[in-house]
Amino acid sequence: MIPIAKPMIGDEEKKAVLAVLESGMIVQGQKVKELEEKFAAFCGVKHAIAVSNGTAALHVALKALNIGPGDEVITSPFTFVASANSILMAGATPVFADIDEKTFNLSPAAVEKKITKKTKAILTVDLYGLPADYTALGAIAKKHQLKLIADACQSVGAELNGKKTGSLADITAFSLYATKNIMCGEGGMITTNDDAAADFAKKFRHHGQHQQYSYEFLGYNYRMTDIAAAIALCQLQRIGKITEQRRKNAAQLTASLNGIVRIPFIPPASTHAFHQYTIITEQRDSLRNYLKTKEIDSRIFYPKPLHLEPHFAYLGCKRGDFPIAEKACETVLSLPVHPLVTEKELKYIAEKVREFHGM
Repeated sequence: MIPIAKPMIGDEEKKAVLAVLESGMIVQGQKVKELEEKFAAFCGVKHAIAVSNGTAALHVALKALNIGPGDEVITSPFTFVASANSILMAGATPVFADIDEKTFNLSPAAVEKKITKKTKAILTVDLYGLPADYTALGAIAKKHQLKLIADACQSVGAELNGKKTGSLADITAFSLYATKNIMCGEGGMITTNDDAAADFAKKFRHHGQHQQYSYEFLGYNYRMTDIAAAIALCQLQRIGKITEQRRKNAAQLTASLNGIVRIPFIPPASTHAFHQYTIITEQRDSLRNYLKTKEIDSRIFYPKPLHLEPHFAYLGCKRGDFPIAEKACETVLSLPVHPLVTEKELKYIAEKVREFHGM
């Protein structure tokens, strides 16, 4: 089976983990500090704060901007549940807006229609590794005096107008989960140029402590281990090669599938990180079953929009409220694009997709 994802773990990661274990400094030590410094430099921002996972990063980001009960945060219904759950975790209310048909990211026009007196922020998602329209969303946020939060959990290494994700919003959350473009098993990062937000985030991830056993506010245990940081540092050193290989793999699929299915759209000013290579086809479920018989893994990210999940029923949304997101859930299919897929395997994947469509 050609897997949809496969972590890249080499001798460097193994040696780095062993070195941490032998050092005796396991949590929130020098490796975490080093990762924060190097990740901030990579993104081109002043601050990077390491946390235990991507969901924690989103929660911390919202709290760092003082978002809480009574506030509304506009976000996408076409995303992993953590994007909206983090808003609930902060005590605020998620407000869904429809997506752009080409990019799968939040539609700026749809966002502006959802703004009320209670709106405090926009939480946009870089779905599949493609940066959101930060230019338009940033202008809307500025016009209405809102905060712009980026869920960049899938887009490390992507760029918009030459600037990397992590530097395009007021505050950004990344995931370093095992299947992400760079990973440490489980981990997260927050990036920002806001000194106050960064200071809050460092305390909030550590029980609200500004110094040991002195607690300013309710915080959480969201610390990253040095074991995870050591792995992430190795991965970060290879981020250029990893991203380049994903783009090369995506280009090979695009060259073979263009005209057969709808291929990923990339706006002129954007560079895609290709966390996923996602196509559109009306025969999605049949194609997925066919690929499975050919030992090709494919996945649906995501099969149901959040506004139709029982978890969010209290918001009062119904089928038809966000038709573009709903249609995407019925037609998207992600194919293997990770760096360990070989050129021969990519050719085989494309051949089988074409074969299914009678081409």
